[in-house]
Amino acid sequence: MARKSGSSGEKTRVAVQEAAVTLFAKHGFAAVSMRQIASAVGVQAGALYLYTPDKQTLLYEILKNHMEHLLAAWAAENVSAEASPELRLEQFVRFHIAYHIERPERVFISYMELRNLDPDNFSRIEVLRREYEQIIEGILVEGQAHGCFVIDDARLTTMAMIAMLTGVSTWYREGGRLAPADIAQHYVDMAFRLGGGARLAHAAE
Repeated sequence: MARKSGSSGEKTRVAVQEAAVTLFAKHGFAAVSMRQIASAVGVQAGALYLYTPDKQTLLYEILKNHMEHLLAAWAAENVSAEASPELRLEQFVRFHIAYHIERPERVFISYMELRNLDPDNFSRIEVLRREYEQIIEGILVEGQAHGCFVIDDARLTTMAMIAMLTGVSTWYREGGRLAPADIAQHYVDMAFRLGGGARLAHAAE
C-alpha cells in the first residue's frame, strides 16, 4: 500500500530534499555524494534510493519544486489584471524580494546549479523560469504601451530587473541595517528607474 502524505516515508523524502539543498548550497552539487546526503538525513546510503533514483533527479526535483512554489505563491497574491502597470510592478517587486530573502539556499541553487542539469531536465526548468519571467515582462510591455515606462528592449530590461531583484538573497542577513520592508522599498524605486518610470513608486497599501 502506498504511503499517505504525512507518513514517515513522506517526511523522509522531504528531509532528503532539505539535506540536499543545504549540502548543495554549501559544497556544490558536484562535490556532494549520495552517501553524504544519506548521512545528513540519518539513513543508510542504500535506503536513499527509495526516495530518489539518483542525484540528478534529486537536483531536478529541488529546482522544479522551487519554481512551482514560486509561481504558486505569486498566483496567491491575487494581483488584479485591471490594476495599473505601475501598481503591478510595485507588487511584483515587493513579492519577489520578500520571497527570495527567506530562501537564500534554494535561490542560490536554482541559479548556480542549472549547469549541472542534463539537457532534458534543463529544458523543463527553463519552461518554468520563462513563465515567471513573462510575468514581469508582460507588466513592462503593457506599461510601455500605456506610456508608464520608457524602455528600449522589454526582454533585456526584464532579465536585468530579475537579476537585480534576485541578488538580494546573496547579501541579505537577518538583523542587518535595513528591515525587509525598507529593502523592498529601495528595490521598488530602483525597478522604476530601470524601467524608465515617470515617477518613483508609492508604497502599496
